[in-house]
Amino acid sequence: TAGRSAWAPTNEAENWRKASEQGGAIYIAIGLDKPDTTNDLARLEQVLDDEPKASPAQLWLVLIGHGTFDGKEAKFNLRGPDLSASNLVAWLKDFRRPLAFIDTASASGPFLTKLSAPGRVIVTATRSGNEQNYARLGQYLSEAIANPEADLDKDGQTSSLEAFLSASRHVAEFYKAESRLATEHALLDDNGDGLGTPADFFRGVRAVKKAKEGAALDGLRAHQFHLVKSKEEQTLPTQVRIRRDELELEIARLRDSKSTVPEDEYYRRLEVQFMELARLYETNAPPPR
Repeated sequence: TAGRSAWAPTNEAENWRKASEQGGAIYIAIGLDKPDTTNDLARLEQVLDDEPKASPAQLWLVLIGHGTFDGKEAKFNLRGPDLSASNLVAWLKDFRRPLAFIDTASASGPFLTKLSAPGRVIVTATRSGNEQNYARLGQYLSEAIANPEADLDKDGQTSSLEAFLSASRHVAEFYKAESRLATEHALLDDNGDGLGTPADFFRGVRAVKKAKEGAALDGLRAHQFHLVKSKEEQTLPTQVRIRRDELELEIARLRDSKSTVPEDEYYRRLEVQFMELARLYETNAPPPR
């Protein structure tokens, strides 16, 4: 099945709703209806509590709105008590499933540091809690997530990485056109190190700039998260898709380590991985019409 998605306000949320519908995801919106006796923080906690904790299905959690930072804790503004990064750390600690967490609010950077973990794709509109001005990433991201024009590698689907790169480019273009100093610098983290990588480290869908002190770069796992999958992707059984993703990550890491591996061993390992990948596609290819 497709993943689930939980959101909060309006034309951005509507873009995500349409993308969820197009991708076959269950869409749950929080914060758009009229307030009742249950505050939004409690509602979000309940939604996450009701979610399966172990599943191959992706869970997308997208925050749309405004954030704050008091120097110690970043929070996302809700009706009633605000959502802190610490809240989410506690609520998500038992989850053993792919998670895409996207915080498009101002002062969202600390959420990345606290929520980063293996198997998670984290996107924040800012690189720190001190970038507290209105952030524009969210609108562009909501427009890109199901937009074929954001599909950089032309595989018929737009990944969370491609949407992040497209949105970041539009943000940079906005500030340049307005001759204004950029007050937001988005980050993406998908390798669990809590550092994040900015969009200008990428050429196409691969990070090409080296991080400080040799830290691992992000983007590989994020490129495997698709809210709207291509027809070809939809035909793959879940376990085949999982193994395919594992192989793609192994191949990418092997390529990155080429300079440290003896040449014969490098090509032998590469051949083994490519052969398994080819067999996966051959075995699961749709029958000819």
